[in-house]
Amino acid sequence: MSLISEELVVEGVDAGERLDRWLTDALQEREYDVSRSQVQQWLAEGHITGPRPRLKASDAVADGERYEVRIPEPEPVELVPDDVPFAIVHNDDDVVVVDKPRGVVVHPAAGHPRGTLVNGLLFRGVSLSTLGGSLRPGVVHRIDKDTSGLLMLAKSDLAYHKLAAQLKEHTVHRVYRAIVHGVLTHDEGMIDAPIGRDPRNRQRMTVRDGGKRAVTHFKVLERFREYTYVELKLETGRTHQIRVHMAYIEHPLAGDPLYGRRHTLAIDGQALHAMELGFTHPRTGQTLMFHSDLPEDMERLLQGLRAELL
Repeated sequence: MSLISEELVVEGVDAGERLDRWLTDALQEREYDVSRSQVQQWLAEGHITGPRPRLKASDAVADGERYEVRIPEPEPVELVPDDVPFAIVHNDDDVVVVDKPRGVVVHPAAGHPRGTLVNGLLFRGVSLSTLGGSLRPGVVHRIDKDTSGLLMLAKSDLAYHKLAAQLKEHTVHRVYRAIVHGVLTHDEGMIDAPIGRDPRNRQRMTVRDGGKRAVTHFKVLERFREYTYVELKLETGRTHQIRVHMAYIEHPLAGDPLYGRRHTLAIDGQALHAMELGFTHPRTGQTLMFHSDLPEDMERLLQGLRAELL
């Protein structure tokens, strides 16, 4: 049976947590559909190695500890070329940068093997690094299905490692535009609030004690009667970070089906767009910067909100 190997490193905020709980949360953050009982079974079967010869589910993790999880790979899903709509804005031997429309999933998953960005790249003859597993080749970061905008993928193994390191070191430049509920009173600010998985709903993330540090900077661009148009810059990159942080300060994204309000603007998914992406090229060391224009659906919403002020 083929195995996927994942290396996980304990951060200081997680020190003292039970090993099985920490491993489950860490793997779910990487989009693995695993349960705590499954992790306990892998520990018992020796699929997980770490700083001690014998690992127990009840062990307390410590800052800086490294664990390797050798996960039995799910039933193979044959990647099929699909003509998926998106624009390629940069393509070389190491990196491809794409502009993803709202509604497109980044990579295949169990129950969703077709119509993803990865399928579309295969259709266009773009080969990705095999690192990341058979379902996530070359994927070093993601944007949600219902978020539009810029995304980079690794074509070489060198690029995969170096881009992943830049993301971990928070040196990747990522700027978003969003329409949020309510009128923000501050022109700009910073949200510094730790994010972890919601223990009551594993599909959601939440601000909670013991979560991983998450920092989002915001700047108001326009104010309307009941909404605000904002620019958001990620300092860290936690799962659903912008969506969780804006909901936390009681200004959830318009159209957000998971963290938003029931009565909202007419948009299919959250009004969030990854507008700017910048990083150091993994081979040449050159600084690359990319820009994506606001999509038509968000432009239409802004025009309607501006008209209400006349």
